[in-house]
Amino acid sequence: MARALYIHWPFCLAKCPYCDFNSHVRDNVDVVTWQAALLADMRHEAELAGSEPLHSIFFGGGTPSLMPPALVEALLAEAEKLWGFAPGIEITLEGNPSSVEAANFASLASAGVNRVSLGLQSLDDTALQFLGRLHDVSEGLKALETAERVFERVSFDLIYALPGQTEQHWRQQLSRALGFGTGHLSLYQLTIEPGTRFATDVRRGGFTPLDDDLAANLFTVTAELTGSAGLPAYEVSNHAHRGEESRHNLTYWRYQDYAGIGPGAHGRRGGMATYRHRKPENWLAAVERNGHGLQEESTLSPKTQASEALLMGLRLAEGVDLASLAARTGMTPDELLRPASVDHFRRLGFVWREGDRVGVTPKGMILLDTLLAGLVADELLVA
Repeated sequence: MARALYIHWPFCLAKCPYCDFNSHVRDNVDVVTWQAALLADMRHEAELAGSEPLHSIFFGGGTPSLMPPALVEALLAEAEKLWGFAPGIEITLEGNPSSVEAANFASLASAGVNRVSLGLQSLDDTALQFLGRLHDVSEGLKALETAERVFERVSFDLIYALPGQTEQHWRQQLSRALGFGTGHLSLYQLTIEPGTRFATDVRRGGFTPLDDDLAANLFTVTAELTGSAGLPAYEVSNHAHRGEESRHNLTYWRYQDYAGIGPGAHGRRGGMATYRHRKPENWLAAVERNGHGLQEESTLSPKTQASEALLMGLRLAEGVDLASLAARTGMTPDELLRPASVDHFRRLGFVWREGDRVGVTPKGMILLDTLLAGLVADELLVA
């Protein structure tokens, strides 16, 4: 049953040149209508994925830090009534570091949010302009200061391996970031995904992505500096003090069930995948028509479940328990990972194995995509 609840708030107040949700920009939102619909969607999901108290709740999507605090409070109260809260529940809200949103932080904390994840993305104004962000460094740091004052736990993200970025530049930026004292950092290398604005810019010669070898060196620098600061990587791109790991994201990476409500939200429930209508108007119409915003529920085959569990679990420093996954899917450990490949990569120092548990070493994380293709059984890669 669901250990976590994801609440998707789709609306933004401004267009972003690299955002996939620009069709969801709104000057105002009918909060009364949206509260009623989100509560209905939540009740439907709780009927099917209830019984276990929630360990985490995550508000994500467009600009959830601009949600009215009264709406957040109402959603949390209903979630506690429907599921119950585990002791020390983590309640995270994704926030953009603008002054407008920072002004809402104290009220959101009073409504029950105890952790915020800020999208700082860079401590360099030129890089922020390249990334299409609407805030500058000064505004972002003021938002961070406010967040650290009002929330129990704070995380923020940075993007590195930008075009032309040098080791010295990244060392200086990451050292500065570590000096802010937050217990969690998400550090992502820039990736050029097909169909994105970045891909178009590269094709047109707008910029040249950083060389792979240079990017790999920056990954090594990241591990060095975060490890020395006591925030080792517990996932390939996420770093935390012990006990400060994102419990909500660990639910995904450990392949545990979670409920997802709101437009575009996905979920996992008892071997099934759930998908909500993505367009806000279609989701609202579905809730009015059916009492929930589900567009599709599909049964996941054992091979698909095994594939998803491995591709996410091997991102974690803790690795994957093959015996447990085999029991869950009805497959044998040798049908999950190629034994010869596990042994080969162990000898090279890229993979470790302790009994039934297998994982990727820090040295291997830099080659994670290649290792996954070599470790995971062929039939699972296409499941």
